Order: sequence, then C-alpha cells, then structure tokens
Amino acid sequence: MTSTPWGFRDILPDEAQAREDIALTVKGCLRAHGYAPVETPLLEDRAALASGGRLTDSPFKLFDDDGRSLMVRPDNTLPIVRLVSTRMHGSELPLRLRYEAPVVRASTRNSGMSRQFTQLGYELIGAGGVEGDAEIVSIAVEAVRLLGLADWKLVCGSVRPFKELLDRCADASLAARVLDLVHLNNLVDVDDLVRASDESDAVKRAICELPRLHGGADALSRAQELLTAAGVDGDAIDDLRELQTALEKDDPAIAARLSFDFSIMNSFDYYTGLVFKVYAAGMSESVGSGGRYDAVLDGALEGVPHVPAAGFAFSLERLEAVRPAGEQVESAAPGAGGDGAIIRDVAAPLRIAVPKGSLNRDALDVLERAGLDVSPLRDPGRHLIFRARDTRCGEGSIGEVEYIIVRPTDAPAFVACGGADCGICGRDSLIEADYNLLQLVDLGFGACRFIEAEPASAAGAAEHAYARRGSLRVATKYPRIASAWYERRGINADIVTLHGNIELGPIVGMTDRIVDITATGTTLRENDLVITGEIMDCTARFFVNPGRARIDARVRELATRLAALG
Repeated sequence: MTSTPWGFRDILPDEAQAREDIALTVKGCLRAHGYAPVETPLLEDRAALASGGRLTDSPFKLFDDDGRSLMVRPDNTLPIVRLVSTRMHGSELPLRLRYEAPVVRASTRNSGMSRQFTQLGYELIGAGGVEGDAEIVSIAVEAVRLLGLADWKLVCGSVRPFKELLDRCADASLAARVLDLVHLNNLVDVDDLVRASDESDAVKRAICELPRLHGGADALSRAQELLTAAGVDGDAIDDLRELQTALEKDDPAIAARLSFDFSIMNSFDYYTGLVFKVYAAGMSESVGSGGRYDAVLDGALEGVPHVPAAGFAFSLERLEAVRPAGEQVESAAPGAGGDGAIIRDVAAPLRIAVPKGSLNRDALDVLERAGLDVSPLRDPGRHLIFRARDTRCGEGSIGEVEYIIVRPTDAPAFVACGGADCGICGRDSLIEADYNLLQLVDLGFGACRFIEAEPASAAGAAEHAYARRGSLRVATKYPRIASAWYERRGINADIVTLHGNIELGPIVGMTDRIVDITATGTTLRENDLVITGEIMDCTARFFVNPGRARIDARVRELATRLAALG
C-alpha cells in the first residue's frame, strides 16, 4: 500500500506533538472544571444513534454477525447519551464528562476535505437553563484564551424560535420542508416556498427573515418583534438575552467578541435551544460548536423524568490550523488545516467569485448597481484576480474588494473551501456541487428551465424500453439534479454523464432521453427533440460561505444591497 484512503492522512511526530499539546491544554481546562474523561466505541448501533436525532451519515456502515446495522460514529454526543442512559443511569446529577475521540463523516469526493476528525468535547448533563448554558459557553471561551487563539469570535443562536415559529404553520408539510431547507442553508428556496403558501403575512415574514438575522442586541430585538407578530412567545429570545448578561457579567471583555445569528442550524437536529460556534484567526470554518439538547435523555435516568443537557466539541484539526504563528509546525503549512480549511485575514479585501461566460455581464451589472466598482472586469484579458473598491463611503462601506474570475460550476468550490468569501452562479451549479453554502439572494438573471426531452420521432420508445429493462437511460451534464428528479418520481434511471452535445445521446440511440437546460428551445427544435418533463426553473444566485457570513459583516452588507435591487 502506497497511500492512505482518500480523506484520511498520516500524522508525523512534529505535528502529532503539536496536536497533543493542544489537546492537553483543552483537557486541562476541562479537568479543572470537574469534567471526567470517558471513552466510547468507534462503532455504534445505527438505530440506537438515530433514535437520538438527525444524523450526518457515516460513509462507513457494516453489519455485525448478529445482523445489526453498525456505523462508524459521525459525532460523539449521541454515543455519550447512549453511555449515560445505559451505564450511568443511576448516577448523581449533574454529570460532567469529557472526551478526546475521532469521528468519521461523509465528504464530497475530490473536494480536498477530510473524512476523519478528532473532537475534544465535553457534556454537561443534568444542568439546564441559563446557568448551564453559561457554563458550557464560558468554558469554551476559557479554552480559546488558554490556547492563545487570535481574533476569535463567539456566535450564538437558538433553534427554539424557528421551531416554535414553524409550529404556527397551518401546513405541517410546509413546515417540514422549510426546516429541511434551513438545515441545507438554502434560504432562497425557503423564500419561494413560503411566499407561495397560504400562511399569514406575519408568519411568512418571520420565516423568511429570522434565519437572516445577525448582529448584537438589535438582532435579538428584531427577532422578538417578528415572533410576537407571528403569535410566538419570546421566551427563547429572553434566554439569549439572559445568557448575554451572564457572560458579560463574568467577563465584560466578551461583549466585543459576542454576536447572535439565527442561521445556525446544526445538521444534528437533537438541539432544543442554544446553539453556538467559535471562530478564530479568520478561518471560515468554526473551531468548535455545540448547544443544548434537553429532550434526548428524558426518561432515560432513574427517577428523573426530564434531563437537561448541553455540550460542545472543538475540532483538533482546526485548532491546530489557527494556533499562534510561532507554534506552527514545518510539516503543516500555515493556513491549511487538516480538513482543508483556509485562514484569511478578516481585514483582507472581500473576495468575490464572479462567473465567466453567459452569466458574466449580468453579474457585473448587479455588482455595479450594488455600489461596487467593476470596471477592471469589463476588459479582463487573461488576468484572473482584480482589485477594486466599494464606491459608497461612510458607515456600511465594504471598502476594498477582490474579484476572482471562475467558471460558474467552480464558484461553489471556491467559496465553500474558503478561496472566496461569496460568489454568484446558477442554481444548477449549487445543486450539482452540493457544498455547505448559505444561499441568500435570487438575482433573477440567467433564467432557464431544466427539462427532460426525447426525439419526436421516437415517441413511446422510452416507455417500451423502461418496461423491458426496468430502467430509463438518460444523458445529462447534471447527474445530481437528474437523479434526484427521477428518485422523487419513483423512476429507476441509469444516468450517463456527458459534458457537451447532450442532445446526441438519444439521437444516436445511446440513451432514451436527456435532462438538460433550455432557454428558448431552439436547440431542441433543431435536433427534433420534444420536452417530456419539466424539472425546475433556474436563475443566478448570490451565495456565501456560512462561516464568513458570521465573522465578516461585509458579506451580509453586500447581500442586503443585492436583495434591495429587486
């Protein structure tokens, strides 16, 4: 064997020593606060973990000799919950537990992302309310300070307001779909879905605006207004205010580091209240995250019907990447974490991924209308990076900007991996890339339709082939979009991925149909193709790196300007 499997890597002595030093610092902090170490198995019963909440799926699943479905743990909180409920159910509360353990998660192939991470985490079980929240958060802050991390920020939110708001929806299926979209950071589709619904205007406004709220006390006040108008009590907002007061009472300096953001919705849906993330050194990925999960252990402990719980976990790889420059290891390049995360100075120019090709002119026009100087991009030649400035001065000015010219299909990768802070591309490119990106604004240009088509001369042939083979052969440049559409309709489709001249697939008999985009239908008509299915409409969207949106106000400022263009 000459290499490790993709997404995994060896760690050599110098780097391993640096990681051990970081881990010892964090564990020392936790030990000082009375957190005791525990260990759980790498393999867990999948059904047992799934009963605790939504799982980010593991890429490694297997059956044991009893026929049970097992998985390599993608998270450590649910295994700790299982441990407590089965082995420590008679223990005196509160329990304070800590761990250092690897997890394995699914990652997009060929994205440069790791699949194995090491978590340094802790769980507070049996202590609820603001006091419990303040303990969990303040320990994370203390550890960050002990590590000497630069430019760190604490971003807090809560899942309660949004979930209670969705409970006000008359249409339960709408609420479920909206929640899925918010978990996916797709706020543009949330807007479209909610606007077309029969919910009240107050509920619609709150659903669309709440996940976009960010800032200080003003964000909490606006959240309160939206919830009150929609008929939702503001207890969850009061909890965040009390947390802010408690944190600032013990540590007045934290006020400059603390902000609130209601777009934080973890992929694990066992959280019931507070969720929070810690960012540092300009890295767009958080160095740690956690929150409150009060319902998971209810009824699991003897004589205790309700068991509040909260926890937090640092990523050792990201702590390693953002440690002070003097502690960098030669074998680990500064700015590139073990999971591919990139560090960029928050004072650097705002970097925007601008699409080339058919979307380029309209993209430049909307950026110019939003107040940015795009003159260097009007005649770019062979240059790929350009500097310019915001033409608006004073409060809210974005200042210096940096444009990178990329293919629309590559824009999501640049933004997701930290090479750019935000970007513009078509909805199709975002779906096909399938990165964790926060979609904020539908820009309205570049309109086209995704369609299914077949030769007019072969009407009925696809149905006969499907009846004979049990599958439909389809040529497309968009395998993810096509596969999802057929799966929703219960059709077994064999996708043939092509990169151009898709129309030739059925014409030469290689496939039965195509899935492609069309704007005018001219190419279809000239090749004797007729539309047999309408899949979706597609326009250009403005999207951002979620972490960057939480640590760099300029990203949100640009989104607000673009949204105001209508």
